[in-house]
Order: sequence, then C-alpha cells, then structure tokens
Amino acid sequence: MSPSKVDVLSHPSAPDLDILGDQVTIHPGGYVQPTVPEDAPERNLVEHMARFRESPLDFLREISLYVSGTGWRAYEDVIGQPIYYAGFSDNMKAMIMRTPMLQQRILDLTNKRLDVEEKAGLFSYAQDQAKAKSIRRGEIVSSLQEVALGLTDGMICKMESNRFIRFAYYSATQLLTRAYHQGIHVSSEEVLRLRSVAETAAKNKHSIIFLPCHRSHVDYVSLQLICYRLGIALPTVVAGDNLKIPVLGSFLQHAGAMWIRRSFANDALYTTLVQSYMDTLLQNGFNVECFIEGGRSRTGKLLSPKFGILSFFMDSVLSGRVEDAIICPVSTQYDKVVETESYISELLGQPKPQENLKDFLSASSVLSLKLGRVDVRFHEPWSLRSFIAEQRARVSDAKPSSALSDPLSPQSRIRLLRTLGYKVLSDINAVSVVMPTALIGTVLLTLRGRGVGKSELIRRVEWLSARVRAKGGRVAHFAGAPTSTIIERGLDVLGPGLVGTIDDLPETTYTAMDRFQLSFYRNMTIHLFISEALVCAAMYTKVKQGGGPNNQRISFDALYEQVGFLSSIFRGEFIYPTAGLLVNLHRTLLGLESDGVITLTRSDTRADPNNAPNTDSHKFLAVEISAMERKNGRENFDFYNFLLWPFIESTWLGAVSLMGLTPPGPTQSDAWVDIRQAQETTQILGKTLYHQGDLSYFEAVNKETLKNAYQLFVEEGIVHIRKSSIKSSPSTTAIRLAPDWTPQRDQNGSIVPEGRLWDFIEKIAKSRREGKNRRDGATVSTRVLRLADLVGKELFATAVVPGDGEILEDQRRRARRKQEARL
Repeated sequence: MSPSKVDVLSHPSAPDLDILGDQVTIHPGGYVQPTVPEDAPERNLVEHMARFRESPLDFLREISLYVSGTGWRAYEDVIGQPIYYAGFSDNMKAMIMRTPMLQQRILDLTNKRLDVEEKAGLFSYAQDQAKAKSIRRGEIVSSLQEVALGLTDGMICKMESNRFIRFAYYSATQLLTRAYHQGIHVSSEEVLRLRSVAETAAKNKHSIIFLPCHRSHVDYVSLQLICYRLGIALPTVVAGDNLKIPVLGSFLQHAGAMWIRRSFANDALYTTLVQSYMDTLLQNGFNVECFIEGGRSRTGKLLSPKFGILSFFMDSVLSGRVEDAIICPVSTQYDKVVETESYISELLGQPKPQENLKDFLSASSVLSLKLGRVDVRFHEPWSLRSFIAEQRARVSDAKPSSALSDPLSPQSRIRLLRTLGYKVLSDINAVSVVMPTALIGTVLLTLRGRGVGKSELIRRVEWLSARVRAKGGRVAHFAGAPTSTIIERGLDVLGPGLVGTIDDLPETTYTAMDRFQLSFYRNMTIHLFISEALVCAAMYTKVKQGGGPNNQRISFDALYEQVGFLSSIFRGEFIYPTAGLLVNLHRTLLGLESDGVITLTRSDTRADPNNAPNTDSHKFLAVEISAMERKNGRENFDFYNFLLWPFIESTWLGAVSLMGLTPPGPTQSDAWVDIRQAQETTQILGKTLYHQGDLSYFEAVNKETLKNAYQLFVEEGIVHIRKSSIKSSPSTTAIRLAPDWTPQRDQNGSIVPEGRLWDFIEKIAKSRREGKNRRDGATVSTRVLRLADLVGKELFATAVVPGDGEILEDQRRRARRKQEARL
C-alpha cells in the first residue's frame, strides 16, 4: 500500500448511502478510480436535481413529477401515523384542548382568580353572590380557553397539505444541494434498522423521539429530508420561536416545526399547554424531533444537555399518560458549517443578530457555496420506558432506603433526567463521524510552529484517523480514497480564509489562517481523547519545570489529584466515561503506555481489583514520558495537551477575572456586579492579556467557555449570585465573591495574591501552556493581577447595593445546585 493510503481506512464496514436530490446511491467499500482526470473540476458523486439554466427541460420534468406526486414523491403511504391531510391542525387542537391536564389547569386558574376577586369584594354588590360567581366563573373559563386555543394555534405544527410538503421537500433539496454539493450521507445499516424500528413503532402506536446534536440550521432540514426520502413519517420539530419570522416562520410551521418560547417565565397555563401537546403527540404515535443541547453549539463540541422539553417527554411516560416512546439519538456532522463565521462574532462578544429570512438564505452566500457533504448517523433506538425501569432498579438495588428509590420524588426525577440527558449525548458521540475537515483542523492546531508541510500533514492525518478508530470512533467513509485526495478535498472546503497555502517553497506548506474558526472543527474530535488530554495536562505540571526525565516524572498520587481537579473544573464542558475516575485513569494510562507515549513505574504489590480493575494488577507508582516519545519530539504527548490547553486557559482567565471582583473599599463590600458586564469585562481582560503575551490562545476569550467557567464558580460556591424580580432591569443576575473566597488588599490598596481564590488560580495555572514567562505565578501576581484589578474597579462604578424587588440566591439555592451536580 502506498504511503498516502491508510490501512485503518480500508477495513470492511457497512456502505454509505448518498442522498442527493432524487437519487440514493450506495458507496462500495473499495476505492474506485475516478473516470475523470485528476485536474478536472470536481463533480458530484451523483447527478443532483436539474437546474433551469443548465437543463430547462429536465428541470420542468422534475417539477411535474413533484406536482403530480409520482412514485415516492407522493409521500402518502408513510411509515407512521397519518399526517399531511386537510383538517390535521383542527384535529390536533381539539385533542390538545380535551386533555384532562389542560382542563384541570384552566379550572385551577379560574378558582384562584375567583378567590382574588372575592377577597377584593367584587361580588359583595350582587344580591345573589353564588349566581354572580357562577357567571364570572364561566367568563373566566371561556377567556382562558380562548387564550389556550390561541396559544395552541400559534404553537402546533400544521401538517395540512400533501402537495405543500412535496413542494417543501423539492425547495429544501434545491437549497441544500447548492450549498452541500456532495449531498447527505447515511449508513445503510442504520437506515435499514431505523425503518424496521419505525414499522414496529407504528404498529404499537409509539412515537420515535429523534434527539440530534445541534450545530446548524441545516440539522433539522437534513433529518426531514432523510425521513421524507425513506418514507418515514416526518417528526414534529421542537423549535425556538426566534425562528417564527415573517414568511419563513409560516413555511416551517407547515413543514413540521412547532414553536416554543425560550422561557416560560412561570406561566402555568403555557407550561401545561406544552405538556398537553407533548402528551397528545406521544399518545397518538406522532414522531418528534428535539435538540438535546437546546441551541446550536458555537464551539463545535457537544453542549451540556438542556432538560426542558426532555422533562416533558419523561413526565409523559413516568406518569403513565403515555405507554412508551422510542429514543433515537442522532449525530449530524458537516464538512463545513455555514454559520461558523457568525458564531465567531458571537463568541467574541458581539450581539446575536435577530433571525430574518434574508440572512437565513444568504448566510455567507449559502446558495453558491460548495461545502462538501452532511453526514447523519442514527444510534440504535431504545425504549424510554425500559430505560426508566432499568434506572429505577439500579437505584433501588444500590440504595433501597434512599429517597432516590422513590420514582416520584424530586431527587429521583432530577437524577433520572440528568442520566437520560447524558446518555443521549454519549450515544451521539458514539455514532459521530469525524469529517476530513475536522481531521485537518485538529492536526493544524495541535502542531508546534507556524505551518506544516504536505507530507507531514498527510502523516499526521493518517495517525489521527488511526487513533480515532482505535478509540472506537468513526472516520467519514472515504471509500478507500488516498489520504492526499481526502486532504485536498477538505482544504478546498475549508477555503483559503481558514487554511493558507504557500506553494513557492521546496514543499507545499499549509498554515492556520483563522485559528479561532478552525477550533470549531478541532472541537469535533476532542470528546474521543478527553481522558488522554486530562492525563497529559496533569503530567505537564512536572514536564514544564524542565530538567531531565527524572525531574519530569510525576508520582501516581500527584497525577491522580491533578487529573481529578481538572476533571472537576471541566465537568460542564466534557462528557466522561461512566466507570469512575480511578478506573478511567488506570485504563487511560495503560492505553498511553501501549501507544508508547508514557512509561509506567510499577510496584511489586498487587493492586486491589475492586478499586482499579484493569489488565495490569500491579500498582502504579509514577508516570513519565517514554524515551521513544522524547525521541519523536513529544509530538503525541503535545497533541493531547494542545487539545485541552485552550480550555485550561479560558478557565484560568475566568478565575483571574474574579480577583477583580475584590471590593475596592469597605463601602463596596456589599455591592453586587452585573454578571453580564463581568463576563464582558473578562473578555476584554483576555484580549489584553493575549496581545500582551500572557494568554497563549485567543479562543480562550470565547463567550461560551467563559460562561461555563462562571457556572463552575457558582456551583463551587466561589461566587454568590442574586436575581432581580424587576422585569425592566437590563440584567436579571448580579454576582459577588463569597466572603471566604474574597482576597485581601494591602495598605496601598493592591490585591494580595493569597487565599483560597489565589490557590485555586495557581492550581489551574500548573497545567497551563508555558508562555513567554516561565514563572507563571510571578507574572499573575504582578502585571496580570494589576490588569484584573483595573478592569474590576470599572465594574464597581456601576455596582448596586441590595434593594427592594431583588431576591438573594442564598445558601439553599447553592446547596440545591451542589446536590443536583452530585446527582
């Protein structure tokens, strides 16, 4: 085999299906030599839908096929419950309004209103107060029912016209194939399994709940196109009402979208209405699609699960109102995500623009881009009821007398919901495909130096592909194509704005032009190597000290402590294996040793298999970089560090910014700072430190990672928060340091680098990438600390003292957060 082909890419696997326009093409396992010259313009793997300018007769023929509903385009005999018929919306609204839950809520709200009016003496004038109350009761009920019906009409999807959905499919495919010219790829094995599950679910009148990851607006379009093309009933897509914009909003609602508020704001009627809608959909076997992360990921990696709609699904089954539902985690990956440029602007602190039709259709000239392909993978579906029963049995066996064994207790529901959310994320990661652009982006951002030669890029992409597969991950189906060809296609999709090419050199050299945007693609691979990255970052605390191998050796106990610390501070960023810290650490060390990255020092004493079950029963005493890894320039050890260093930098930056929350004087000791202003000021501090050389990664200033860091600080009790009940307030949340975490000031008013917060910062800094100053502690305690104090004092200029209308988030709220985190 030539050096430009990868052994690990050629093993047998289920073939891919390429859905592009009207055609579904199967891709064989072996590489087929192209029938066109290598220097010819790249063409699609299959011919897609006709364009009017290229072939007007074929274009008109295709239009007529959709209008007449020829063959599969008719979309009439679908697998699932009947949809797209006249009267569908009226039937759905009637079923929702008849639900006992909604009727009871209307009655409860009516009684509460009557009690208020009665206490206000509004019935005292009536001669027959009982009759007056009865009349008023009818008025309130009628009014609430009218409100509920209006909300329902604006919320539900309106699958009314079969002809409309044929037009919608054709239009969406035209737009999608203009942008993603290589179409949608799915696994033939997964599609056959999904169809079989859908047929069984339809017979049992069970819904399939599709739970995809969310990186782009194209996510729900691609899943709808797949279901349509394969004859599966389209799911009702739970969508935020920010997309309910003129023209587009109505189009999406009739194509399957339902609208939901971003916040329910304690609206009891609306909350019950949403639950009633979910119950109605699941009771009648209608498929549903909901994004497990809530909003789109701006960073490329999976976000923590959002439990809002997920809790409605779980409550439907837990309560017995719904017999069962089928969960189907879905991974959607892209050669290139069309919105990445706007994501970077948002991460740098620019306000998110209001959704509008023009931007939706023309983002980055979407109609003329060639962004490669979309890969959609379906995890094996599973029963929600069986999952609940399994979790109940597990808790009951472990803690029979615990409140968690009561399925209706709040603690049990919280734990069950969290387990469900993270299981779905784990399943999504398990079937996710690593795209060529993710491989290229990861390699470019994990190498030292300004650029990389073509041969070295090929070598590292092949190495990374092998490591992905060895970790149980999937690499996009290349059909055995040479790695050089794959890289060329990936570079063409990324474009010169992200990866620059220097040709007038002895070897073609590639450089990362936009490292921030490339980090989006690198983050698509980090979940596979998070355990190795944590270990190497912990080892780096000794490696960065320099000296010989003996000086850089770290004891197992010190390694365990630092890995545990890093795992704790990144619990909101990454999903860890479920076996536990000690077991995962042992397995990771053995894997790194097997790969030749580290050398383990063992004792003659046997380890306790109950605490550390692994293939090596000896205790580990110390860990160091292997001689072979040193000889190879630490390239693999550094690779794992490069994956995690930007996140370490961001958390360190957030912690340093907290030093600036030290009250300037005794009069500000009770002051509260606007949390959004604090986070914006942290970004300004980070940009300053980056340009002055004290921050290695510009992406460390990204808004999402800093928000996660601040959430960590709240959960750890480092800061307290309070919320305002004043709706007109520009921000609802304020923040200040907890008393026992607040640093002291010296007689000159300077912050003293001592105390719990300072120790916390120092512990993070141990794993930071070495900057221009070797003594990070000295750097922080002088220049960096001065800058943090400088920007912090500006925050206190607009800080507020507690007043009326504001509610303190006291110890009870913090205790509940910690309990939920432990669960």
